[in-house]
Amino acid sequence: MSYQALYRVWRPKQLNDVVGQVHITKTIKNALIQEKLSHAYLFTGPRGTGKTSAAKIMAKAVNCHRSPVAEPCNECEACLGISDGSIVDVIEIDAASNNGVDEIRDIRDKVKFAPSSGIRYKVYIIDEVHMLSTGAFNALLKTLEEPPKHVIFILATTEPHKIPLTIISRCQRFDFKRITSVAMIGRMEFILSNYDTKVSDEALAMIARVSEGGMRDALSLLDQAISYCDEEVTLDDILTITGAVSQGLLMEVAQALLASDVVRALQAVDKLILAGKDPTRFIEDFIFFYRDMLLYKTAPELNESLERVAVDEEFISISKDTPTKWIYNTIETLNEILQDMKWSSHPKIFIEVAIVKICNTKAEAQYENNEAFASLLKKVQLLEQKLENVGSIPEQGQTTIAEVPKKNQGQFNFKAGKSGISSGQIKEMLKQASKQDLQRITSNWGQVMDAVKKNSVPAHAWLSDSKPVAASKTMILLAFQNEMHRDMVDTKFRSLVEQEIADVFREPYKILTLLTNQWETVKEDFVREQRGETTASYEGDPIVEEALKLVGSDLIEIID
Repeated sequence: MSYQALYRVWRPKQLNDVVGQVHITKTIKNALIQEKLSHAYLFTGPRGTGKTSAAKIMAKAVNCHRSPVAEPCNECEACLGISDGSIVDVIEIDAASNNGVDEIRDIRDKVKFAPSSGIRYKVYIIDEVHMLSTGAFNALLKTLEEPPKHVIFILATTEPHKIPLTIISRCQRFDFKRITSVAMIGRMEFILSNYDTKVSDEALAMIARVSEGGMRDALSLLDQAISYCDEEVTLDDILTITGAVSQGLLMEVAQALLASDVVRALQAVDKLILAGKDPTRFIEDFIFFYRDMLLYKTAPELNESLERVAVDEEFISISKDTPTKWIYNTIETLNEILQDMKWSSHPKIFIEVAIVKICNTKAEAQYENNEAFASLLKKVQLLEQKLENVGSIPEQGQTTIAEVPKKNQGQFNFKAGKSGISSGQIKEMLKQASKQDLQRITSNWGQVMDAVKKNSVPAHAWLSDSKPVAASKTMILLAFQNEMHRDMVDTKFRSLVEQEIADVFREPYKILTLLTNQWETVKEDFVREQRGETTASYEGDPIVEEALKLVGSDLIEIID
């Protein structure tokens, strides 16, 4: 007898053999026992999850000579005939190659005839039904709606969204889910118990992971591994066959990226390519590696959700050292590279670019964090000096005279950003500003943000921290909550933001930036400087009224 592949030898013969689909097999068993059978069923789900197998088991169960039964006996003439394909009244059709109107019309013409093989039901199993043409679906529609009592349709597909809703609504739908790694490992161990072949636990776990929930894929890979190895099948054998990357190599690259060690990371990639690994598979595995790391950091108790990683001391250590935000950015970068690699004949170049980009991004983040920390430290030191210089409380009976501020004492307490914008520029801009200009900018600012986001997501993220607080005919003043965000827009994204503003308003604008807390001081100083003094009643003052007219009452706070 010729050799048969494992997935064919161990194809489920009873519903109990269908792995990981208890929610479906239980429902079908109850329907079989109670004889509450529908005229049409729709089985959906990923490949290799048991759709066609369940359909054939159901065809045997409804025609079993011992029916009603929950499981076919696999001993009577009907069960044996359906299993070996000798009964012509159980028809299995591949819709991928029989997708025309004529084939469906042929079915429609034949369904009215009773079964000729001595069985109760004529069963049509249409696999990959989503491949039928629109005309074929229309031809099937009426038959599916009112079929003869002796006919059962079982439709199977991996892409249910391509099936017309008029077809779906006439069927009982069962969604087959991906099989868990634990269930697949258990099934493979049961099968291996019937053979003398030894397979390590690590190898079985890797087979389950790379099969992505498909039992047929897992058994095909296991069959290939048994043929490849002379003795015991090990993890290295599975990695060689599949082209997958070991956790050790992924860990090596991840540690190099975390340390911003470009040389070590590129050397690891060279080692991977020379070993014959698939570059696309490497990036996919690396994305899953960081996905598992993110899940482990946020919910360590959900070990069963990890798809590519075995939790060990090394993985726990690197998970603790890797910032969550950096994981987000790394996954985003790797995903972009994965999309670009699909259209390139030199995928290694994209991997190298991604590694350099990730390392540089981390270095820049560290530099910015250090700079922000230094700035905060300097501010704290200045505050401490001011506290030390505060005069003591005067003794009882002692009178203190406050120093009268000079006429021109009110000045901009302004710290320029990296763009070098001076307080004089802010002053001149406010003199030309008007409330109408600001209202025009703020009412259309959402369009500016959308335009920036389309061109650069990072620029949109930094700019989201700001809002327009004043505007003239040619300038816009933006106030930022965070100094680092202001500096990033000033140095890296200024030209992009100004270009998008010009596109939205159809005229050029220059942006000026400052911090929100500085803006409060700037407003007060601007009013004082325009008025020329710091005390006296503001009510009815023409200079203050002019400032209110230019800037707007919502932007000026008058303090007596």
